[in-house]
Amino acid sequence: MSRPRPEFGSLNQRARPTGIMHPDQGWHLSHWYEAPREDPAQPEVYVYTDAMSYAPGDEVIFHGSSTAPGISLEIWRDGLRPECVYARDGIAAPFAPMPAHAYRDGCQWPEIDRWTVPAATPSGFYRVAAWCQRPDGSRFLQHHCFVVRPPAGQPRQPDRFLFLLCTSTWTAYNDWGGANSYDGIDGPQGKDFSPVLSTRRPWTRGLVWLPPGAPRLCDPVPREPWEAPRYPTKEWAYTNGYAQYYASSGWAQFERHFALWAEREGYAFDYLTQTDLHYRPEILQAYGAVVIAGHDEYWTREMRETIDRFVEDGGRVARFAGNFMWQIRLEDEGARQVCYKARAKDEDPVAGGPDHARLTGAWEELAVNWPGAATFGVNGMRGVYSSWGGFAPRASRGFTIYRPRHWAYAGLDVHYGDVMGAQAGIFAYEVDGLEYTFRHGLPYPTHEDGAPEGTEILAMSPALYGEEMHDGEGFRYYLKDGGLARKAEALSGDASPESIARHQYGSGMIVSFRRGKGEVFTAGSCEWVMGLTRNCPYTQGVTHNVLRRFLAGG
Repeated sequence: MSRPRPEFGSLNQRARPTGIMHPDQGWHLSHWYEAPREDPAQPEVYVYTDAMSYAPGDEVIFHGSSTAPGISLEIWRDGLRPECVYARDGIAAPFAPMPAHAYRDGCQWPEIDRWTVPAATPSGFYRVAAWCQRPDGSRFLQHHCFVVRPPAGQPRQPDRFLFLLCTSTWTAYNDWGGANSYDGIDGPQGKDFSPVLSTRRPWTRGLVWLPPGAPRLCDPVPREPWEAPRYPTKEWAYTNGYAQYYASSGWAQFERHFALWAEREGYAFDYLTQTDLHYRPEILQAYGAVVIAGHDEYWTREMRETIDRFVEDGGRVARFAGNFMWQIRLEDEGARQVCYKARAKDEDPVAGGPDHARLTGAWEELAVNWPGAATFGVNGMRGVYSSWGGFAPRASRGFTIYRPRHWAYAGLDVHYGDVMGAQAGIFAYEVDGLEYTFRHGLPYPTHEDGAPEGTEILAMSPALYGEEMHDGEGFRYYLKDGGLARKAEALSGDASPESIARHQYGSGMIVSFRRGKGEVFTAGSCEWVMGLTRNCPYTQGVTHNVLRRFLAGG
């Protein structure tokens, strides 16, 4: 049925120092997170689902809380032509307060509605729009989402690839209710990130849907000499009532760009969440290729083991994504995500025990010691940042090509030394690389950081771990040194000046290699998707070459 799209509903813009963020007002600088107002005079609604994905025939259970007398709920299959597949008005959603630790323990709100996924429902990303009217005629709108996954045990799908969504990274950046994996109100002083995050809560505003024109993290144009660094996403989010981390992760900012391009180009594909990869690895058996795009930072050990087996047995993996960094654990069928990060050796319950291999730290650090390059050919800590803030703000924003005769460049008229994707800004935000050396003008992995034998470096550009901070009136830097001393200690065992100097700089790379019967291609940058959206012929050409080769079985 045809219904007006709720994303265009108006929102009031009022700023009050409440200490939290509401979608229709700004932030207070003490705590930047989204939480319900819980004021009947200004009705609102929040919903979430009981799972992250469903198979056809499953029942989606909606939980929610509202201060409105009735709410509307819609489900849209997102894509080039979004389709409303379910709509219901006048739903009674009684008010339930937000628990103090909703970010960690979930909201535990009552059920407000159910929808059975029809048997013929195609796999896809389904956006949930929950909204209510306000007395002044405006509308309060909240977005949630779920995935309809392909059924297990289906026959071979030779002409389709499996699009793996980076949902663990979405969870890590979701600060709804007070905390995420970066900061929040957890801990004895109420000012720490939470090592345990619940998926039984709403998504913070901006991870599921964004209006056209929402800025990206990388600088749109190189800064002029001595121009103060700017962080446009923070300014825009503050002004418009979006989450401070909206630009760092999520369907709206990353995977949606790839999905729309692939759909427009005629590719057939199904969707899978990382939770499915962890708990339902058998789904991969029907596919010959897996594709990843965007910001891909958090994985469980089980997810990696599944991908490694898939490749060994002849599968192909194309990763157009960056920032492979942290090991996590999933608990309670995926309802809890655990990652202690830099605090893992001191606080993670598995530290020093029989399950020490599942320590939730960085993959490359000595305590975990399973570099991401062993799976994807590149490492997160050998990047990480470029083309924004104080991170190489006047870099090329593209990859310099070193092996133009590789099959990935077939038919593209590229040459040694060409820079691909600069105008589209495909080399930006967070990137993945390797330790490397040059011989006769060509880069080669040193293999000291886990790169598989036979790894070819096709293209690369420089990146760095900490912002280079220049003095200037009014200058304010966001990440500053980015935890450089912690990185040096994780990789070298000490934070001496020599170790810090050794690990300050990195790179982002395009690599390919074969393992067993299969093959892996990685373009290690979060912003690769912008080359597709902004119609860069070289980014699109490489992506076509990879997908066609991998769908054909190599």
